[in-house]
Amino acid sequence: MSEQTQAVKPRRFRKTAVIEAVQFNKLGDHPAVVETGESPTGFGINTLENTKLKFEVTPGDWIITGAAGEHYACKDDIFRRTYEEVIEV
Repeated sequence: MSEQTQAVKPRRFRKTAVIEAVQFNKLGDHPAVVETGESPTGFGINTLENTKLKFEVTPGDWIITGAAGEHYACKDDIFRRTYEEVIEV
């Protein structure tokens, strides 16, 4: 393999920010989720990257509020593998 075609070794990263999240099951669970005809599920959310088209939200998804106040939908299985709840004492 020549220098030009060598694959770059991926680096590993860990999420360090504490986030807020709500599991979405029905309209009203999170104020950022709206009804929309643009999504097969009928629910959508504006994201930081795209404020014109709605990102699809499915019941069971987690709505994450990021460090800049932005919102993202995350599938339940991915959310549970990525985050653990912070229990404050």
